[in-house]
Amino acid sequence: MRVAILAARQGWHTEQLCRALAERGHEGRVLPYEALVAHLGGAASGVAADGEDIGGFGAVLARIIPAGSLEQIVFRVDVLHTLEERGIPVINPPRTIERTVDKLWTTALLEQAGLRVPETVVCESADAALVAFRALGDVIVKPLFGSMGLGMVRVTDEEMAFRVFRTLETLRGVYYVQRTIDHAGCDVRAFVVGGRVIGAIERSAPGWKTNLARGGHARAVTLTPERTELALAAARAVAADYAGVDLLPARDGTVYVVEVNGIPGWRGLQEATSLDVAAAIVELLIGRVARR
Repeated sequence: MRVAILAARQGWHTEQLCRALAERGHEGRVLPYEALVAHLGGAASGVAADGEDIGGFGAVLARIIPAGSLEQIVFRVDVLHTLEERGIPVINPPRTIERTVDKLWTTALLEQAGLRVPETVVCESADAALVAFRALGDVIVKPLFGSMGLGMVRVTDEEMAFRVFRTLETLRGVYYVQRTIDHAGCDVRAFVVGGRVIGAIERSAPGWKTNLARGGHARAVTLTPERTELALAAARAVAADYAGVDLLPARDGTVYVVEVNGIPGWRGLQEATSLDVAAAIVELLIGRVARR
């Protein structure tokens, strides 16, 4: 079977996926999103990239969607929908990716599933954001779209809140304002594949950001049954075939679900746990194709 791996570029993650596929007798072909071409309404109807007809592949792995304009992002996700609707398995499905790249949608789905999420206000008005800050106090302001802790800022006083919110106003931004959770400087990333947690790490840092990409440190941990179920429930809430689920234990013992990443990286987790994450994802994909 040939598998199209849609990615921003060739790199460590795509190499891992191609290696895992080759070990199982399959071929991975890395194709850039920027090369996607959709043909509709004619004899050559279909989707191609770099001269390859993606309709001829057995499955598609959506590794990551690179940054771009709103139209570029919509086009790339639309292509994933088109491929899925033409009967090609896409992992993760485009609907899952849409849910998980949008922090508001993710948070709403987690709350609807009965999971604890930090108190959050999302709005377009700087004045409404200031009202939210005054009600919540110490807050984290996050971009609606984004990962690896980029663009996040902690706001602890009204003067800072005014500057941050007015700056976002000039950018026509959306205000995602979340109450800061008092924690011990660590969180947990659980990696869910096919309805099971294959591994987890505790990420720690001296500040409030624990992301490995922002300087955090990782160590392998074994989740309690309760935390395992939280991670699985979070992945189910967004209908993810595989996901990185971030759990934040507060000092009062409450465990919050703060993120579900539907296009997660796993290099830090693999280095800390020695798990072959790509193999688990590839096995999931092969099983999905076999059940068609």
